[in-house]
Amino acid sequence: MVTPKPNFTSKPVKVHLYFPGKTICRSNPRDCEYCIFKDLLPRMYIRAMEKITEKILLEKSSPKTNKLEQIKILNLSRMGLKSEDLPVPLLSKLCSLEQLDLSGNLLQEIPKGLCLPSLKILNCSNNDMEDVVSLEALRNIEELRLEDNLYLTVNDEHKVIFLLPKLRMFNGKDISSTAHHIRHGSTEILRKRVIGVWERSFGLPDPITAQSLAAVEKRFVVAACTQIKYGPNSLSEYTKWRVEMIAKEYLKSLTFSEEEGGKITDTTPTKENETPAERRTRDLGGNSIVSPQKRIRNNSEVVTEASPRKSSRLASAAPVEASPRKSKRVTSTPQKTDPMMSSPRKHARMTNVGTPEGSPRKSSRLENASKTESPRRAAKSVISTPTSRPAKGESPRKTAKDQTTSQQSKQKTAKTENNTPRKTAGAKLKVPQEPVSLQPLHVLQCHSRQDSPDDFSTQLWACAFEPPQDCSDGGISGGSRTVATCGGETLCVIDCESGHVLKKYKVPGEEFFSLAWSTVLMSRTGGSGRPCNILAAGGKRGLVKLIHPRVNLAFGEFRASRRAISIMRFSPRNASFLFTGTYENKIFLWDISGLDRDYNFKISKLLVLETGSTPLHLSLLPTSPDTHLLSGCDDGLYVFDIQISKNTQKRNEEMEIVFPVYKKKDKKNTYRTIDGLSFLSDDIVASKSHMQGSIYLWSWSATRASWNGRKKEVPAVVLAELQWSSTDIPYLSLGTCPGYGYVVCGDEQGRLWMYHITDTMMENFKSGKTISATEVLEWPSPVRAGKGALEGPSINGIAMDPDLHYLVALTDKNMAVVWKREGR
Repeated sequence: MVTPKPNFTSKPVKVHLYFPGKTICRSNPRDCEYCIFKDLLPRMYIRAMEKITEKILLEKSSPKTNKLEQIKILNLSRMGLKSEDLPVPLLSKLCSLEQLDLSGNLLQEIPKGLCLPSLKILNCSNNDMEDVVSLEALRNIEELRLEDNLYLTVNDEHKVIFLLPKLRMFNGKDISSTAHHIRHGSTEILRKRVIGVWERSFGLPDPITAQSLAAVEKRFVVAACTQIKYGPNSLSEYTKWRVEMIAKEYLKSLTFSEEEGGKITDTTPTKENETPAERRTRDLGGNSIVSPQKRIRNNSEVVTEASPRKSSRLASAAPVEASPRKSKRVTSTPQKTDPMMSSPRKHARMTNVGTPEGSPRKSSRLENASKTESPRRAAKSVISTPTSRPAKGESPRKTAKDQTTSQQSKQKTAKTENNTPRKTAGAKLKVPQEPVSLQPLHVLQCHSRQDSPDDFSTQLWACAFEPPQDCSDGGISGGSRTVATCGGETLCVIDCESGHVLKKYKVPGEEFFSLAWSTVLMSRTGGSGRPCNILAAGGKRGLVKLIHPRVNLAFGEFRASRRAISIMRFSPRNASFLFTGTYENKIFLWDISGLDRDYNFKISKLLVLETGSTPLHLSLLPTSPDTHLLSGCDDGLYVFDIQISKNTQKRNEEMEIVFPVYKKKDKKNTYRTIDGLSFLSDDIVASKSHMQGSIYLWSWSATRASWNGRKKEVPAVVLAELQWSSTDIPYLSLGTCPGYGYVVCGDEQGRLWMYHITDTMMENFKSGKTISATEVLEWPSPVRAGKGALEGPSINGIAMDPDLHYLVALTDKNMAVVWKREGR
């Protein structure tokens, strides 16, 4: 099964995806090399090539009868049916049909004109549904299933609920209360706002003609859709759809009133046209009203959208002052979505910010920053610190002893509350005994919307160092000093030493949340493979972008989820295995294999892991990354068996690891949100819970050994507890550097808490005392020219290269801070 080379300038061919454990692939298996090779053409699927006849309907009906009008239950599942295979005149004879199963087919929409007045239960799961508006004709449906339609989003779910007034069960869940709000509450609110737009800016033309009325309608609909913002960002597409519908209905009602008065001389506008079948690329529409995190930070700041500037220096502008922080994510200024992203049949053009046109290559070319700006500092703003860098002998640090009294009291409380026995780790940490010294090197503002120097609202979420490679074998020169960062609609590749933005990739309307590197073999003529570093990135649209930064090429994409992607991780042992955690509360394992010199590749889904809540972090065992996966989720830390040799594709957790802090559960917090997770050694894991105020070091092997195989919950064998900030802000993840024994975690004030875990410190694990930070690096307080220092933001993510030459910290204020080890 060879995936065709992505073509960003023309309509791509639909990818044939084979899902292990199923008997057919997602498209015609006759065209699928894998299915032909494995002889997976089932007899039932071959029959799907036949037209639906009266005989077939009678055979698959229940109860058995010889008249179509008496059929009440009909099963047409797994027949490979496409929309055009459903004969409307024949099916419309099923006047008594109450249950219809169309699951496991290739339907993109319900054919127009289909009338089934008695139909109450419809199953359209596991299809290729793209248009739910076609379901409007089946208005008596009470139960509907649309799971596993990859191109449907939460916006489509709301459309279905609105269009089917009797629907009460959707995908197996009772939606009565939600449906009432969608059909009545939100509609009334939107109607009032639409009327407000009309009364402020519009009026009926005089005289009223069909042409003048159509022009007014067009302007009115555009203005209403642009000005009216309602509900979460994830529903922006649905909101625009309803606003357009309400606006046309309101204008029509006005024209009816005028017609009664005899003023209309021409025909009134026709009823709203149905939207065409489109694949939805967005799980979350618009550009960042609210990031799709379950807890969301609020901030009262207003960001001014400025035009792109060629200067890489920050222009003098008033610094943005943040409001007091709550346990919520920052909201951003609404931004229009690029219309070219309305359908995934068109690949996103990934261009450098400020570049007027894309490259003429069929695959989207990614421009070097040097093409548009002076010495390779494209779209990067460098913020200076008050003294540029601290003078020698000075350091923006303070030890844990300098922390507040409240931190010390919290430390004492933690000692009394934690009665879990602690053990020493079985393996010693072979790390340098002397701590390292880091100094701030660069503060970069390279993810700004429209390259605006005033953008201090774009949140940066994930960063990862490129795997070290020689310059000749596919990696970017510099190896481990090259880091990739993502946030907003931009993904950057940065040289940590110089601070240059080497590559910058932009997907308008996207919001990237995660990325991952992998070194894969690219097949060449003669059979030998060439290693090359590829980058995978994903976010709110549920699409995985595949990029080869060295050659400036975004060579492909595939849909990993109907909803946003929260986390991604490549397997260190199987370089083509990519884990994607999603807001479907699932983790998918994909095999991206067969990459050749023309950038063709194969894609297959190997595993589906059910998490029950959003996965936030993924960690594979360092010694056996192909056996178990640890997933830190919104409601706990779960362990999954990921051995491919087993037949089961869909799996639940093998066990849940529970921590002492869970005992502090109250009405406000369960302490189960694991927002930090990473291995410090082959056995020692560092993890933390939201509002825990500390970080646990625990032993994987000892915890695993204590599991009896029956109970799901297994208490973690805690080795130590590290004192940390008492912030209530979630999703401040930690990072580890196993080679140097470091755990680092940022806080809500821009500080970095550094813990140097050595063999000597391991001896103190038995005491059960909370361990203070080795040192705390203060926020470097960068200044904007003539406007003073910027306050410390929250540190969302941290990455260190294996040799701890550089540390990169990402903030929620569109700043990436590069720290460098002294003496290198």
